[in-house]
Amino acid sequence: MMQKKKQTSTNRKRRMVSNKPSGDYFSQTKTKPDYKEVLVLRRFISDRGKILPQKYTGLTAKNQRMLSIEVKKARYMGLLQYTDRHAI
Repeated sequence: MMQKKKQTSTNRKRRMVSNKPSGDYFSQTKTKPDYKEVLVLRRFISDRGKILPQKYTGLTAKNQRMLSIEVKKARYMGLLQYTDRHAI
């Protein structure tokens, strides 16, 4: 009995498809996250009120940390909602 060898195709081109933005928003605009800019902060918050992770926002690690601090400040001051059920 002869066993057939599996052929592995090395010709296949893999396509990288991502929903990640092309660059860091704060680096492009040359600004820093600020708790008073609620409209900018809402770009990085999900429908349920959670802060989006870095792989979806496309921010650098430093800006992601600063963003989370500023979102928490805005929530504490009542400028942003904590969850989707606490609409302002």
